[in-house]
Amino acid sequence: MRGYVEMFRLGKTYDTHRGPVVIVEEFDLNLAKGEYVALLGHSGCGKSTVLTMVAGLNPITTGGVVIDGREIDGPGPDRGVVFQSPCLMPWMTALDNVMLGVNQVYSRSSKRDRIDLASYYLNLVGLGGSLNKRAKDLSQGMQQRVGIARAFALRPKMLLLDEPFGMLDSLTRMELQEILLEILMRDKVTTVMVTHDVDEALFMSDRVVMMTNGPRARVGAIFSLPFERPRQRADVLDHPEYYEYRGKMIQFLEEQDHKKLQAEANARQRVKQSTPAETEPTAASV
Repeated sequence: MRGYVEMFRLGKTYDTHRGPVVIVEEFDLNLAKGEYVALLGHSGCGKSTVLTMVAGLNPITTGGVVIDGREIDGPGPDRGVVFQSPCLMPWMTALDNVMLGVNQVYSRSSKRDRIDLASYYLNLVGLGGSLNKRAKDLSQGMQQRVGIARAFALRPKMLLLDEPFGMLDSLTRMELQEILLEILMRDKVTTVMVTHDVDEALFMSDRVVMMTNGPRARVGAIFSLPFERPRQRADVLDHPEYYEYRGKMIQFLEEQDHKKLQAEANARQRVKQSTPAETEPTAASV
């Protein structure tokens, strides 16, 4: 079945001094328009590699990505990206940081319209009173709000989130999760989020895509979640299937842990078998 976003046989190989290393292999995933999908897996399994390939920031080795009928060949304003660190210009104001992208994408619009667009999204993330504060004077949570506003202000077809709440305290993280979901409900932006947090994936996503361990990581399992939108955290936690899905995801991750430990043990055994055994000195050699 074709989707609004199609990732087909997506793969990434890096050349090293020991030869090519396949990080991601045969990654297939389709998304419907407006769908929210989380990529969940252990650190180093290739989640961010997939995300940066879709963003056009990392060259694709095999396969491809199609968004709204067009195959991507690099970065573009049709994809907004929010990283764990917002990467703002510290000497510029919150408004000016958002305006950087708006000025590029909407250069034919009037200056007033561009300012209004940037201000609108800064207001939505709760920074209406901090438009003219320099980024270096904002808290970490406020800086991430600027990063989210900057991505939405481009009005992208797709939003790509690389652990956007990973550096925040728990209260700020929960608040920004809810703000993000409110904007997504309003703008209907197709979204892929990388996370290693099971509860975050359950609360925010329509589907959770579990990735196998790398190298040669691929889709290991997909869970379609039954939680209705708009979402309230208490309703999700009280849903009769919440802990069933949570248990399945944790079980998958534990199975990946077991496979990793088994692979490491097998590798050590092969090294041991290939190492010549020390021999006792013979009488003739003494």
